[in-house]
Amino acid sequence: MLAEMEKRIWHQFYDSGVPVTLDFEEKTVVDYFEESVQKHPNKRSLVFMNRSLSYKEFGDHVDRFATALSGIGVKQGSRVAVQLPNLPQTAIAFFAILKLGGQVVMTNPLYMPREIEHQWNDAEVEVAIVADFIYEQKIKDMRSKVPVKNYIIASIPEYLKFPLNLLAPLKLKKTQPAPSIAKVAAGQGISFFSDLVKSTPPSVPSVEITLDDVACIQYTGGTTGVSKGAMLTHRNLSSNVQQIHAWFSEVQEGEETLLSALPYFHIFGLTVCMCWPVRAAAGIVLMPNPRDIPTMVKNIVKHKISLFPAVPAMFHAINQFPGIDRLDLSSVKSCFSGSAPLTEDVQVRFETLTGAKIVEGFGLTETSPVATVNPLLGTRKIGHIGIPISSTDVRIVDPEDGVTDLPVGTEGELILRGPQIMKGYWQQPDETANMIRNDWLYTGDLAIQDEDGFLRIVGRKKDMILAGGYNIYPDEIDRVLCNHPAVSEACTIGVPDEKRGETVKSFVVLQEGESGTEAILDAWCREQMAAYKVPRSYEFREELPKSAMMKLLRRVLRDEEIAKG
Repeated sequence: MLAEMEKRIWHQFYDSGVPVTLDFEEKTVVDYFEESVQKHPNKRSLVFMNRSLSYKEFGDHVDRFATALSGIGVKQGSRVAVQLPNLPQTAIAFFAILKLGGQVVMTNPLYMPREIEHQWNDAEVEVAIVADFIYEQKIKDMRSKVPVKNYIIASIPEYLKFPLNLLAPLKLKKTQPAPSIAKVAAGQGISFFSDLVKSTPPSVPSVEITLDDVACIQYTGGTTGVSKGAMLTHRNLSSNVQQIHAWFSEVQEGEETLLSALPYFHIFGLTVCMCWPVRAAAGIVLMPNPRDIPTMVKNIVKHKISLFPAVPAMFHAINQFPGIDRLDLSSVKSCFSGSAPLTEDVQVRFETLTGAKIVEGFGLTETSPVATVNPLLGTRKIGHIGIPISSTDVRIVDPEDGVTDLPVGTEGELILRGPQIMKGYWQQPDETANMIRNDWLYTGDLAIQDEDGFLRIVGRKKDMILAGGYNIYPDEIDRVLCNHPAVSEACTIGVPDEKRGETVKSFVVLQEGESGTEAILDAWCREQMAAYKVPRSYEFREELPKSAMMKLLRRVLRDEEIAKG
């Protein structure tokens, strides 16, 4: 697909050496993993607190665990859930499952029993690899409600060295949120991760995997509706890893260290923080808690992090960390921001602290995820999600008919085409047909493309506020509010209004030590936007509802407003 894509206006802004189209290697992410094990056996791979595995050890643990999984019935096409934070076991399990031709179902560790039950029944999961505290707190009493036959229990201390393996239970009780260390009793259908790795010889059965086989059933975040399982093939994942690797052309194989704080159950973390660094034979510093900013800062300094994929909330928190100006963050070279809009002040402050460059990008679960990014070395446009990456095409079309191409500078729906586009939704042909039409994926995001081909997201079709006949995009208002020096975060929604149909309300978190009033913010917004876009009311809060990826949840605020009547 797109092997010989026509010349597009944005191609002139590609960094030198980044190809317009890629000659994709016919390799899976497992192939890249095994190449790194062979070529860089003594390089560190997974770093977790006081434990570090070389690539040779990483490969050995994957082979042992894959052999063990085969022994309990995992085979080609088996669906295996992985419900763990970012631990060595998470990465080991992921590559072991794929090596057997299994399909990985990454499951959010924060999910409650109802959500777990929905996902595992929908995906028809046969085996689940879960943390001990998750099993005890959420799963033990609901086993009869899901199709899982075998549970493999992992614990945080088992991949730590002395003395942390003994002290971890005490240390973890002090973290927020605090995962307890639970002692899971042996029983029918229960086995233990460390026991399987230690007791099983590496004798993986040979499985013929094609690039078009499904590798993951990756569930969407469900922030705008019911969570659906996106079927990502080996080709999808491998293509996106190759696209990312080509874009970050200055990355040196075997020489980089990446901070893996974005959760692996999310596609951003899975591809950009696990699969890509393995392709680059990078050291991967694992962080189970992405909200633990003190540990994040400590890891950057201690391990001399060079690659830092993150979300804007992380960059902002590091900028505000006490004493950050006195720390040496100069090892950081390249940062990739996604999942939410990045404000200019946050970007400038972090780049000043580190000397690094942040490139803002865009993607979806359905695009494996990366689709557009700002160039790393050349033109970057603040407030834009960049330009399509290699072998990726975009259009801005009329949101109503989904066909008519709109002129430059006109708001419309962003649609995408490329080899990273999912196969479809698991067991949902109607949803698939609505999302993918004639090879184009309809994102549901409203965007503007400028004369250079750079894209700017203005909102989602479902989030758009229709007030007094005007289309108003919450993201634009949030960005304006966050540019006020007193504002830390903002989230805007439409609330019912008898006269206007809907009216605009913004929820605001102020910077620590700052004060603000409705009148101050109103005056600020009126200087920046047309009057019809200016919020009619504000609510000041200590914090805003967020997903596990720290994405603002508008629907939660909308539900609260509706509940008020």
